[in-house]
Amino acid sequence: MRFHKYHALGNDYVVLDPAEFPKGNAPSTAQVRVICHRNYGVGSDGILWGPLPSKKADFGLRIFNPDGSEAEKSGNGLRIFSRYLWDTRKAKAPSFTVETPGGVVKVQIKDSGRLITVAMGSVSFDSRRIPVTGPGREVIGETIGVEGRTFRYTAATIGNPHCVIPVDELSANLARRYGPAIEVHPLFPNRTNVQFLKVLDRSNIQIEIWERGAGYTLASGSSSSASAAVAHRLGLVDRSVTVRMPGGSIGIEIGDGFSITMTGTVNRVADGEIHPELFGVEV
Repeated sequence: MRFHKYHALGNDYVVLDPAEFPKGNAPSTAQVRVICHRNYGVGSDGILWGPLPSKKADFGLRIFNPDGSEAEKSGNGLRIFSRYLWDTRKAKAPSFTVETPGGVVKVQIKDSGRLITVAMGSVSFDSRRIPVTGPGREVIGETIGVEGRTFRYTAATIGNPHCVIPVDELSANLARRYGPAIEVHPLFPNRTNVQFLKVLDRSNIQIEIWERGAGYTLASGSSSSASAAVAHRLGLVDRSVTVRMPGGSIGIEIGDGFSITMTGTVNRVADGEIHPELFGVEV
């Protein structure tokens, strides 16, 4: 069983190609958990299962979180998967499309795969699409209470749900302390990704991230996309935004209708074999 590991700004994923996995069956929840485990497995922030057949795009992709749940979309995961397709020459041209459960995206390979641009789709603030409980509305500047503290947040989706919380003072502790409770708050029936956001100027923001199903993470492409869109929706930034995270920076361009184009780096880490004995480990 082959694996291919990459990272995008410290957010690391393992690519599992169905052609290299027994019988082409997707990994079970237990297998996902042990592969992603930092001590017992290969260690990663998730698994990219593909390429898969697609009627809507050149390639299909499923994305698994470390807890075994599935993500609708991942910006960093999409860039990593695109780099894998380019490295293995499955993608014959530098422009192609990928279908995820969160929609179809367009990819542009640059700098031999080390820099990748993804047209992520459009951000919506509609509570019915995110989803957020309550009447249909744009979820802008509402309040949420967790762990004895009240925050003002804006919710958004770019194929997966996000809760963006502007703050004056930003730290990793905010995400680590309050992220777990916000992720599973009753407001979000499908759980949510959480971003704490500080606006630096009209062209730069900084975020700390608690990722649904994965926990605290150094970087996230979809989180960058949602946070930049929220900051623009609130009138705090212009259309070209650099999103700064502990793992590095991503460039976001905001088009009409809050369409998002994301550009960021990808680094190859390792190719290797997963030994069947790994799946005898209980975690």
